[in-house]
Amino acid sequence: MSQHPLIDIQGLQVSYRVGGQFVPAVKGLSFSLVQGETVAIVGESGSGKSTLANTLLGLLPENARICGGSVRVDGLDVSRASERQKRQLRGRTIGLVPQDPLVSLNPTLRVGQQIGEALVLARGRRYPAIDADILELLEQVGLDKPELRARQYPHELSGGMRQRVLIAIALAGDPRLIIADEPTSALDVTVQRRILDHLQRLVSERGISLLIITHDLGMATDRADRLLVMKQGELVEQGPPRQILEAAQHAYTRALIGAAPAFASRRPSRPLKASTGQAILTLKDVGKTFALPPTKGSDSHFVALENLDLQVFPGQTLAIVGESGSGKSTALRIALGLDKPTHGRVLFEQQDITDLSWREFRPLRRRMQLVQQNPFGALDPRFTVFDSIVEPLVSFGLAKGAALEQAARELIGRVHLPVGYLDRLPRELSGGQRQRVAIARALALQPDLLLLDEPVSALDVSVQAQILALLEELQRDLGVAYVLVSHDLSVVANMADQVLVLRQGRVVEHGLVDQVFGRPQSEYTRELIEAIPGRKAAA
Repeated sequence: MSQHPLIDIQGLQVSYRVGGQFVPAVKGLSFSLVQGETVAIVGESGSGKSTLANTLLGLLPENARICGGSVRVDGLDVSRASERQKRQLRGRTIGLVPQDPLVSLNPTLRVGQQIGEALVLARGRRYPAIDADILELLEQVGLDKPELRARQYPHELSGGMRQRVLIAIALAGDPRLIIADEPTSALDVTVQRRILDHLQRLVSERGISLLIITHDLGMATDRADRLLVMKQGELVEQGPPRQILEAAQHAYTRALIGAAPAFASRRPSRPLKASTGQAILTLKDVGKTFALPPTKGSDSHFVALENLDLQVFPGQTLAIVGESGSGKSTALRIALGLDKPTHGRVLFEQQDITDLSWREFRPLRRRMQLVQQNPFGALDPRFTVFDSIVEPLVSFGLAKGAALEQAARELIGRVHLPVGYLDRLPRELSGGQRQRVAIARALALQPDLLLLDEPVSALDVSVQAQILALLEELQRDLGVAYVLVSHDLSVVANMADQVLVLRQGRVVEHGLVDQVFGRPQSEYTRELIEAIPGRKAAA
């Protein structure tokens, strides 16, 4: 390793102008990173992580300014550099792997064209071997059939493939540092592991540095040589992962570790049958096949689910896990009556509801409700919190006037939000607060079953812990049953009573959470469990 730091930050202060005042985002930050080192910056939303990344890249917005300190990248003080110097830094010295590949890639350009653009920017001109270099980069990031991938558009690739394309673009300028900004937050656990393994292998082979920006403490402890913990713009702790896990000095770091599902002790499984012994939801031999547009040489049908059997009991949680395309969401839609199975039966408290019409199914919607993945997308931006929470009661004509007011107050109290929030709009709430509103709305009709579709995947780790604790409290108090769909096996291990593992529409394992996590029978399940972030550090 070089003795001279590649990044050297001393006393950095960054503020944003908001409403005529400057609000500090980074406060007196100092740290360095040497060639070949992997450093992870961990913190929640608003901790200053992304502001730091934008400062290093010279991409701070117009309403931001560096108020003090110095930021040196490969000897250049970015805070005083010209725009031309910053442009030379980007791509050649620093490569960026952004968080969301669908947003970061141009949907109108083929993958090869976008990598070619990065190569031209890095070299300053188009050159004869550019096509060969595009294919070589696609090979380096582990994409099969590079000639085919270069001709495809982003929407034709999976999430993991798109993330690899972003890594190829970051590597195009042969940088000395890669900044990975939440590089795997939207990916399945096995895809996440493959992406990070590959990124670290490339870093090792090229001898370059890696700066990981994440709120996933488990992933950070597995991957980094050193952790930096940030809170509200300040660096509160830094050191080797093992040291921080075993002897964290700051209360905030200890709270983060305590909130991380990867480091929590798994709760023991409860007996499967509730006191009634009767399942609230049953799927028997359910299959779903979708017709595909006719294409020469390809199948005309896609099997999304095959021979799915499951039972959910009152007051208990069934988790459905699996990678994208495994059939999890299809199973939820069939349970909700939004899709009809191609074969098999769906029973709600022993009543066959498979062939009910929309009108016949409507009364049952009072008994089962959905909590969606993205609370901002699930709430009408024009509705106040009050309007959102009481909407189901109004729709079913169950309350009006003073009774509606009282119901809203009780529901918002149930999810531990102040009554004053009833007058707010969704944009005035944090992600965790919006998810609490979505849960309150789902509880309005006093359902017996909640279907939870990735309910905490978009939230910071401590907010995740609060929402999961709330869901456990509601289940304990109300006896509501949950079907939890999640790709985060740490969450599943701490919340579920039984686990069903799906792969390409087929059940590969089903049993009590202790059995599945403690003695997995399927090689695929073992692979999923091995890929859980934080397992190395927690071992």
